[in-house]
Amino acid sequence: MRAIKRALISVSDKTDIVDFAKQLSERGVEILSTGGTARLLEENGITVTPISDYTEFPEMMGGRIKTLHPRVHGGILGRRDDPEHMEAMETHGIEPIDLVVINLYPFEATIARDDCTLADAIENIDIGGPTMVRSSAKNYNDVAVVVNPDDYNVVLAEMANHQGAVTLETRQRLSRDAFALTARYDAAINRYLSGQIEGPDSFPPTYQQTFLKVQDLRYGENPHQAAALYREYQTLETDVVQAHQLQGKELSFNNFIDMNAAWECAIEFEVPAVVIIKHTNPCGVASGDHQLDVFVQARETDPVSAFGGVIGFNRVVTAQTAEEVLKGFVEVIIAPGYEPEALSLFAAKKNVRVMEMPTATVNAGKQRIDLKRIGGGLLVQNADDITLDRATLKTVTKKQPDEATLRALEFAWTVAKHVKSNAIIYARDTETVGIGAGQMSRVDSARLAIEKANKPVDGCVMASDAFFPFRDSIDAAAKSGVRAIIQPGGSIRDKEVIEAADEHGIAMVFTGIRHFRH
Repeated sequence: MRAIKRALISVSDKTDIVDFAKQLSERGVEILSTGGTARLLEENGITVTPISDYTEFPEMMGGRIKTLHPRVHGGILGRRDDPEHMEAMETHGIEPIDLVVINLYPFEATIARDDCTLADAIENIDIGGPTMVRSSAKNYNDVAVVVNPDDYNVVLAEMANHQGAVTLETRQRLSRDAFALTARYDAAINRYLSGQIEGPDSFPPTYQQTFLKVQDLRYGENPHQAAALYREYQTLETDVVQAHQLQGKELSFNNFIDMNAAWECAIEFEVPAVVIIKHTNPCGVASGDHQLDVFVQARETDPVSAFGGVIGFNRVVTAQTAEEVLKGFVEVIIAPGYEPEALSLFAAKKNVRVMEMPTATVNAGKQRIDLKRIGGGLLVQNADDITLDRATLKTVTKKQPDEATLRALEFAWTVAKHVKSNAIIYARDTETVGIGAGQMSRVDSARLAIEKANKPVDGCVMASDAFFPFRDSIDAAAKSGVRAIIQPGGSIRDKEVIEAADEHGIAMVFTGIRHFRH
């Protein structure tokens, strides 16, 4: 290992850079720097050689040309163990550069601004920076490249423990992280330019997305499958990957899937709501003003399935509710907060996983993307984030739903959005009564929901995530006393289905929106 004698520092994100450069300088490291970084370091009393002095070539074209020079890249790329490389460096007056500290123009932050123009975006496409990152990362055998301020102390600690050098193991890790940065950077540019060419809601010819590893998991869906959790670099506070674990066992792969399902459904509701999930499907949902009552209503939809489920709340969990929750077995609880006494109650059950979210206020500003793998490929779609607008509802039957019925239909429709297809929901007011999920025929889902109902179905409303291909589901619902149905419409047999509803005196509303969930 060779001690670091010369460093090139050029950063847009100047977090902690002054202190880092000062400690390098105190260790006798010569510092080369560019533009604003050089000025900042000089203002703080750090001796710096401007890159233009080092290359004997001025920065020009508004900073587009400054580090793209053989004295820079030769000093980075030259192999210290190759006599031919070292001879070329000596012949052309190229000094070795042992440490490159760099991060890139803030392209992603720039394009996120509402007032960003195409010209702004183009000027924030870094060229020299990624080139130096890649050069340094390629030659990690001789050069340490640092692209994250979190690694400044790591480098200083290694220099202190290894006579001014950084170990090969750390240089390899820094190289890997550097290539991850340039991959992410190029992917962001690709997505932006594709949006400029084909429109902001289009999908680019090459789909690129990068994710940051959060943690390894014990295993995947089954014990023989390895698994890990990754997150997007830019997430919303309502994204479940932001959840903070307050107590309990380590979360499993399946816990994360069910927790996401519970949270996504719970935050659909503006009023207090409780969602109980089992194997990604809601087995009980309710909303209302009193959390304890709402939880009991959700649990009593299907108390057998609720056993060992994942529970999502969109409000702070009260001590009263916590006490009732603990009367049964629960795997995970996720909520935007907990009363102190509720946390004390949960603490008595150390295996219960208690998760806290930063907020339950939905931010609609980010277009969410849903990814699904298939053999050898990837299916990409916009997330099913559409919400129901009552003004677009169309009553197609002779019987008209009253206000209370419409509220119940809206509730049932919201739940249906989160149930695997074919999905049928029976609801009374704002609580589920029966849920039929994932059946191969819609009439089977309708019958299953009735069979699983733990409460009377008579007088309920019914929601279907897609149109009815036949009248059989309407006939089954009528036998159970359903008074109103909400569905997308669009079947070639709509007329037959509507006539069936009229025969049974059932009000039927079309949404024009389908919510298939495979």
